[in-house]
Amino acid sequence: MRQNEGEISIDSDRLTRLVQTLWRAAGSSETEARLVADHLVQANLSGHDSHGVGMIPSYMISRQQGHLQQNQHVQVVKDAGAVLTVDGNNGFGQVAACEAMSLGIERAQQLGMCAIALRNTHHIGRVGHWAEQCARAGLISFHFVNVVGDPMVAPFHGSDRRFGTNPFCAIFPRKEQPPLLLDFATSGIAFGKTRVAWNKGVQVAPGNLIDHKGTPTVEPSVMHETPYGSLLAFGLHKGYGLAVMCEILGGALSGGQTTHQSSLQTSVEAIFNSMTTIILDPKAFDAPQMQQEAEAFIDWVKASPQADDQPIQVPGEFEEAQRAERLRDGIPVDANTWQQILAAAREAGMSESELAEFI
Repeated sequence: MRQNEGEISIDSDRLTRLVQTLWRAAGSSETEARLVADHLVQANLSGHDSHGVGMIPSYMISRQQGHLQQNQHVQVVKDAGAVLTVDGNNGFGQVAACEAMSLGIERAQQLGMCAIALRNTHHIGRVGHWAEQCARAGLISFHFVNVVGDPMVAPFHGSDRRFGTNPFCAIFPRKEQPPLLLDFATSGIAFGKTRVAWNKGVQVAPGNLIDHKGTPTVEPSVMHETPYGSLLAFGLHKGYGLAVMCEILGGALSGGQTTHQSSLQTSVEAIFNSMTTIILDPKAFDAPQMQQEAEAFIDWVKASPQADDQPIQVPGEFEEAQRAERLRDGIPVDANTWQQILAAAREAGMSESELAEFI
């Protein structure tokens, strides 16, 4: 582990062992601890620190408050052949989503496609992780997600928070190439990115936040200190419209809840998601030139003369570049977040001698 002013850099394997040990100390099974640790560290490796190990303190508080239930598994509540509905029983989303995708992948391989709805699960984290699970099986997937009863984003032309960051994700597997992966919150920035900025003591880019009066601001504190402000949807009415569809398709269609007065969460640390996923087997389509056509398009796009010194990238290349860099150089964690993680580890029951291995 290397330490610079205000930041440490830690090897991904070492960080994974720390997170796995932490959740084992907190009472998770070995499998659950491994799935949670792998997911969180992979989020950091992908360059999405908002969904990485910095979530641990929030998860620990949710567990202590009785919201997050450990050692739960999904329950199939309806099997309609190509459509499955499963319940996460308020367990770790890293477990529930993994199990749900496994069921959906198996069914899509049998039938050519599967729609699987997951409801009542704690935070599923970086949605791209679940799309990548599908892509490793050679499958295309689309994911619509809502954040139940945890409003953070203002509607277009609105001035206060009314719905969650409601991610959308899609993936297309490529032959002998990393997949095309589109994965984003429908807010201009994810809530977790305001947490990262707040812990670092820096501002966010303009156009992403308003304060409690509806006035534009760049201060991430408005998302973490009362009176609370709001995130804004990306792309004005377009991002707002997609957020609405994610709320309905992710929350209502799954048999879960949407965000409204009677579904508001009592704790800001209790993050619950619903996700509706469509999984497609490309082999079921009459598209023998699919890969060639995809690569021809990618080559065509990348042949455009660059407008500046930034390379032309396709979805997923950012994550691949971040993985290569952070596997080589370690995962950066700001000092405040690192201390919060260590405090959570102590609350979980890790001893100072156990922590000494990772500090």
